Amino acid sequence: MNSRVSFIKLNQEIYFKRSRSKYIENTAIMTSPFAPLSAQEIKLASTIIRDGHDSAVRFKTISHYEAPKEQIVNYLEKNGPAPDRKARVYTYSGEGKKYNSIINLTQQKVEKSEIVPEEIQFPMTDYDQKMAEHVCENHPKILAEVAKCKLPKGAKVIADPWCYGTDDPNETRRLFQCYFYVVFSDHPEANHYANPLPFSPVLDGETFELLWISKLPLEEGFADQDAETQPVENFLSNDYHIEAQESVRSDLKPLQIVQEEGPSFTVAPENKVHWQKWDFTVGWNAREGAVLYDVKFDGRPIFYRVSISDMTVPYADPRPPFHRKQAFDLGDVGFGVTANSLGLGCDCLGHIKYFDGWLANAAGDPVLMKNVVCMHEVDNGIQWKHTNYRTPEISSVVRKRELIIQTVATVANYEYIVMLIFDQAANLRIDIRATGILSTAPSKDGIKLPFATRLGPNVQAPYHQHVFSLRLDPAIDGYKGNSVVYEDVVPFEESDNIPDPYGCGFKVNQTTIKKPGFVDEDVQKGRYIKIVNPNKINPVSLKPVGYRLWHITSQPILMKPNSYNVKRAEFGLHPFWVTKYQDDELFVAGEFTNQSQVDTGLGIWSKRDENVENDDPVLWHTFSLTHIPRPEDFPVMPVDMLSLELKPSGFFEKNPCLDVPRSNQKVNKSVLIKDTCCKI
Repeated sequence: MNSRVSFIKLNQEIYFKRSRSKYIENTAIMTSPFAPLSAQEIKLASTIIRDGHDSAVRFKTISHYEAPKEQIVNYLEKNGPAPDRKARVYTYSGEGKKYNSIINLTQQKVEKSEIVPEEIQFPMTDYDQKMAEHVCENHPKILAEVAKCKLPKGAKVIADPWCYGTDDPNETRRLFQCYFYVVFSDHPEANHYANPLPFSPVLDGETFELLWISKLPLEEGFADQDAETQPVENFLSNDYHIEAQESVRSDLKPLQIVQEEGPSFTVAPENKVHWQKWDFTVGWNAREGAVLYDVKFDGRPIFYRVSISDMTVPYADPRPPFHRKQAFDLGDVGFGVTANSLGLGCDCLGHIKYFDGWLANAAGDPVLMKNVVCMHEVDNGIQWKHTNYRTPEISSVVRKRELIIQTVATVANYEYIVMLIFDQAANLRIDIRATGILSTAPSKDGIKLPFATRLGPNVQAPYHQHVFSLRLDPAIDGYKGNSVVYEDVVPFEESDNIPDPYGCGFKVNQTTIKKPGFVDEDVQKGRYIKIVNPNKINPVSLKPVGYRLWHITSQPILMKPNSYNVKRAEFGLHPFWVTKYQDDELFVAGEFTNQSQVDTGLGIWSKRDENVENDDPVLWHTFSLTHIPRPEDFPVMPVDMLSLELKPSGFFEKNPCLDVPRSNQKVNKSVLIKDTCCKI
């Protein structure tokens, strides 16, 4: 079978027209408005979609569509009726039209269905990736280009499809840019990114036809697209699997987490978790991965919803086609779609609770995503301690127990580890760890580029940024009636009329955000953000109850304001944004980011003339990792970690973890090691 016939056959196989079923019986519908879609709900959604089409249908996404917040709050606060369960479905019809539909699962009907404009592109799917790889590795013109490289015997070519990006306002086709690499091993952990090749095919993302082959630049200037591909030499051998290492450390002893009485958490149906006064629901969807819903401490609401909304990864290489390299890892693909099945005793330790997820394949059938979220407890040092120096023989010590909700997404070369961490002092920490493999580019040997790090012969790692957006939908002692404020710590001024003859006094100036917009950081003033409930006053501080965001200080997006990189991701320009809550405004750069040309999220919502004071605000925090690759980041990166925390600030009348049992040797069972300085 030639390559053309082969990929047409594969393309046709994913169009399905099943038998219609007007009524779907014995379909289990979840009751919680926060529970992820079940397998039965996905099957129901796809059946309803097919029943509404005369032609075959190909499914791109079937994901949980959240009910209106007003209905959910009525359900939570007043024991009102459970809102209808819904699903959002992206589909292609047999006639080539794209549909964005909302399915009411409870009522078993199509609630809304819109034809998607030609210039809007759905996210890349597993099917897209496999089809693109199949074409790239079998097309005669591409194979001819590979042959010009004169690869040594035993070399295997790997294609790495990317969303095309944007540089032309008139380009409306769905496109994939495919980069090529060479591997010399069939080992399942072989490094696929050590040896890039100097050309890159572009495919039509609908028909998977080859449109053209770009020549990649090998020096600082732009590539000559008419130049002949030359033989490639000096391949880099740099694998990360254990068999490739010269030796393995032999002095590392086992470290085990033992909980003889089991974990301290409990899990109720539909992912409802209780742990150390915390109550919340673990949600999960194809785009965001893990989501926290209805977060409460000791019965008091704190957050309605917490999620990583999106991230963009723009690259600093200005040479075509690399200037278009800008991934939106959640919007273009999805942290749920790329979630790892977490391994027992590897990704998480101790007594572990796993949560599964469900996705839909191109046929609309449910696909089990096993163990995509893990939950476990860890000891993280001392929670608090004090020794009265007058009675030093007695010390009060409490260990810091934490509950970790963790998920890991592999988006092609990179891994992102997202950890949502609760502690006993009512703090919620969010850690993101970046690891995996650098995205590499070819070069001539010995070349130094001002926007990349040389990793070896013919291999460069371009500089880039990882720009994240955290979305916080607060519920500080109530689902409405919240405000976002920022506070600056500044010295007293003469106008304060406060005696300060020694010049040591300083104060806090608080500014309430009244309209949607952004706030910039001011390190000189120690600026920070708080979410408060002005209707609830703390009887001790006599100030509104609240939570403070211990934010991440980082660079904004570095590309020029008129670049498509910025136009598509305005959220990267400022660290703090506030909008008024609107249903279905979850994704910071807009619903569709694949080949987008402008930001249809915060770039629009933040300009509305609305009140956000003492109302229903949403806080968005932008933070970034500017990655200047090191040789030590290859062939696989040690984690780079970003960490932020949400801490009570006047929410309680005193330390909320005074009731945690004191640490003692009877429970901890520590062991004294003698003479370790002399004997190994």
